[in-house]
Amino acid sequence: MMAHYDTLFRNGTIANQDGVSSADIGVRAGRIAALGCLSGDTATHVEDCTGLHILPGVIDTQVHFRDPGLTHKEDLETGSLGAVMGGVTGVFEMPNTDPLTTTQEAFEAKIASATGRMHCDFAFYIGGTHDNISELAMLEKLPGCAGIKVFMGSSTGALLVQDDAGIEAILSALSRRAAFHSEDEYMLEQRKPLRVPGDPSSHPVWRSPEVALSSTRRLVALAKKTGKRIHVLHVSTGEEMEFLADHKDVASVEVTPHHLTLDDTAYARLGNYAQMNPPIRDGVQRRRIWQGVENGVADILGSDHAPHTRAEKDLPYPQSHSGMTGVQTLVPTMLDHVNAGRMSLARFVDMTSAGANRLFGIAGKGRIAVGYDADLTIVDLKRRETITNDWIASRAGWTPYDGVTVTGWPVGTVVRGHRVMWQGELLTPAKGQPMRFLEALPH
Repeated sequence: MMAHYDTLFRNGTIANQDGVSSADIGVRAGRIAALGCLSGDTATHVEDCTGLHILPGVIDTQVHFRDPGLTHKEDLETGSLGAVMGGVTGVFEMPNTDPLTTTQEAFEAKIASATGRMHCDFAFYIGGTHDNISELAMLEKLPGCAGIKVFMGSSTGALLVQDDAGIEAILSALSRRAAFHSEDEYMLEQRKPLRVPGDPSSHPVWRSPEVALSSTRRLVALAKKTGKRIHVLHVSTGEEMEFLADHKDVASVEVTPHHLTLDDTAYARLGNYAQMNPPIRDGVQRRRIWQGVENGVADILGSDHAPHTRAEKDLPYPQSHSGMTGVQTLVPTMLDHVNAGRMSLARFVDMTSAGANRLFGIAGKGRIAVGYDADLTIVDLKRRETITNDWIASRAGWTPYDGVTVTGWPVGTVVRGHRVMWQGELLTPAKGQPMRFLEALPH
């Protein structure tokens, strides 16, 4: 019996959590309604995807869209525009805004501001502090909450919990997996004299591998003590990878495209524009992070999109701000690694969709399956393009990959059945909605 769909994606190669296959995808009411040979069926819109790979919608689980309070750098609209232009269908956004996202009132104001304004779907982290511990059990269950985020080392913004007692109290209050920026603030304070004014290449000397490992050891010990799950963000050292391999019962691991792509030679080329927390390190550390990808210790990819204006980046080091754009370049830079043989397409899919579903329990997202949201990232694995600052939609207007030619390019971003981006054009007005989580579904 012939069926009718809102949209049919025909003749594409589907790269799903269970392998690669040729199939059509029928979409109805924002969800995947059918998979397989649908040659006899009809649709209001048919998209021929011959020669293209259709991936589950890429979810970037760490972005800073600076809204509210720091919108001269970015806001929810411009950040999410960059996301969909780069093939990203959903994001987890961070709480170091102004005011900080640490209360129910601030969180719900962000949800209201984002709904129907962001171009992709979204979830927001709530910051864990010494002051909101008694409310965290309630806050982490709010609709649209990705979980609790804690800064153990200082970065952009005023969120900081550096002491073991504070971390233990936060973990004890939670039931969901919590995310951590893991750098030892006590060591950072001691090592500040190692910063060389005007020389950003001293940034990884100050924020050394030992600073990261010390914090992560403390964090894992506290997770074991409290019996809670932790997610270690932007792991940048081989020492941490080797340590975390022995503690996967409590710890999941995020890696970033910039730590996998850049090394310390970037400071000579990019100057302050290579400055990140935790920092870009040497080629040996980069290879050891790749080993963590290859052997499965690393669970997911997050861009840590952290935009700053050129004026803020151009301040003399160490007054210059740490962070770079990344949400729009996540897919093309990592597909270039796929084409270079550094990772399989299946591993990319696992680290950008299925992995996020597995770790965070996102309802209806993370795989191409009947009944799931029709979130699709459609890519041309053979297409060569040069990334440029002009392509970047972020209000910051720059990328560390300006002038870099990559193989593999996003050609379509589909969010709940809406073709939001196709062949570099924005086709659909903003329709972003909060993600739902299995551990926080309404009763």
